[in-house]
Amino acid sequence: MKNTPSTQGRAYSRRDFLKLSGLTALSIGGMTVLTACGPSTETKDSGATDAKSDTASSFGEGGKLRVGMEVAYPPYNWQSSEATDDTIPVEGLDGAYADGIDIFVAKKVAAAFGLEAVAVKLAWSGLIEALNAGQIDCIIAGMTPTDERKQSIDFSDPYFIGHYGLLVKKDSPYASATSFADFAGASVLGQKDTLLDTVIDEIDGVNHMTPVDSVPAQLSHVNQGACDAITYNVENRGGLLAANPDLVAIQFDGSYQLFPDEVSCNVGLKKGQDDVLKKINDAIAAMGADDSTWETIIARQPA
Repeated sequence: MKNTPSTQGRAYSRRDFLKLSGLTALSIGGMTVLTACGPSTETKDSGATDAKSDTASSFGEGGKLRVGMEVAYPPYNWQSSEATDDTIPVEGLDGAYADGIDIFVAKKVAAAFGLEAVAVKLAWSGLIEALNAGQIDCIIAGMTPTDERKQSIDFSDPYFIGHYGLLVKKDSPYASATSFADFAGASVLGQKDTLLDTVIDEIDGVNHMTPVDSVPAQLSHVNQGACDAITYNVENRGGLLAANPDLVAIQFDGSYQLFPDEVSCNVGLKKGQDDVLKKINDAIAAMGADDSTWETIIARQPA
């Protein structure tokens, strides 16, 4: 991996982790599957909070920063059974804790307000609704500020930036593709309500399939031959391939980053809280993370 100097106040690109994602399965092969930008398990099960079931609360009520996330989206967030200095509790789930890049950011944001961060486990599609209903204080879930989302909520400055690629089966006729043109006629599958779906429109001549609800569902489809290719988050290549040995990541000119889009991850906040948003931006600028910070988080993902 190309070493970059520690710099406070900038978002770190997944480009910085291309070589990291090529480490041995021992070092980061524990990475589990991801949701859209997707969960390793269906978040609506496993104790996920119903966005419509809780009473609305004000920001930081009770001394807690209630952070909406899937708790199933490595390396951004995943569930652990052990409390450590790196984890935060998952609300409503005894003995459950959240860890990951988003948790690192959540702890820094909470500290800026003198609050304790707690994760609220939600399905991806329910995050914005829960935020606007006042059931969570913010979203820190690897969410990208698309134009559509910005109509509903505000976003902080980015805390991480990355790109997408494609996975196919090793025995697929598309496994030797060297450009998008080689995917003409292929059926490509993304995740619903995420950029993992919308970026497929950048590939001419493909069958853009109806998206599924999660990355595990994407993986199931491609492994079973129900589609030819799926989109994925590049920094998760090592873990995804370790868990799915029949798949291969496509490279164009030696790069796994196939789409030109820079995909930023930002904190989501209910509109009309400008002072809060400024303080969150200040916390992101001061959090002092560098490449080694993210490497350490990526390396400790569960098998």
